[in-house]
Amino acid sequence: MTTTRLCPICRKPRVAEHTPFCSTRCRDRDLVKWLDDGYALPGPPADLPSQGDDDEEA
Repeated sequence: MTTTRLCPICRKPRVAEHTPFCSTRCRDRDLVKWLDDGYALPGPPADLPSQGDDDEEA
């Protein structure tokens, strides 16, 4: 039995040219989601250095 792998965005069958997506449109939608921080891993927030800290001057 062969199962058809589906596009993770729209759930249509994948196309080899755009794997794992079905089209350029879905591939681009996924990229935009990554760039807009739409995907995140669970866990505590990262400690980002705040701007304007004078502690790091030598």
